[in-house]
Amino acid sequence: MKTISSLAVAIGLGALAACQQSPQEAQADNIQANADNAAEAFEAAADNASNEVTEEILENQAEGIRDAGENLAENVAQNGR
Repeated sequence: MKTISSLAVAIGLGALAACQQSPQEAQADNIQANADNAAEAFEAAADNASNEVTEEILENQAEGIRDAGENLAENVAQNGR
């Protein structure tokens, strides 16, 4: 229940912050959030991997997803594309 309440507060604060953002900034935030969510899924899969090689591959993919999301979000925020 505590997690749900925290998530609801975070969503509310995010929506409030989005009101004062440009469309490009809002889109950049969404890109970053989606990349973070995807990376977390890969990290969770890495935690459940059956061997170290698979775990390392998944962790590297998670890092790549985060980096790509960050770069794309930065580009969108600065250039609108």
